Amino acid sequence: MTDQPTPARSPFDDIAPALGRYTSEVLFGEVWERPELSKRDRSLVTVACLVSLYRSNELPFHLKRALENGLTREELVEAITHLAFYAGWPTAASAIAAARRVFEEVESSQ
Repeated sequence: MTDQPTPARSPFDDIAPALGRYTSEVLFGEVWERPELSKRDRSLVTVACLVSLYRSNELPFHLKRALENGLTREELVEAITHLAFYAGWPTAASAIAAARRVFEEVESSQ
């Protein structure tokens, strides 16, 4: 995946090199590679959590990653729609806006 943080590209390296290293090596290097869940399932769980917690800064990256990990646009939209009833309408509305931007970006780059 091209957007995956690496030690050289981590957005934290300039100010927090340890956080950049933990992101690259532990989070994406160990946690995401554990075999107990597929990357597709991990992406669905992550997107659901980010939507529910209204983590709009991280959501676009993980929506792109979810598409790369095999989730479809329809599945992501359905998950966000479902979460509207559990996480709140405003969080779902914001997530749909982010998804729209990500889908347009992905479509235009193909």
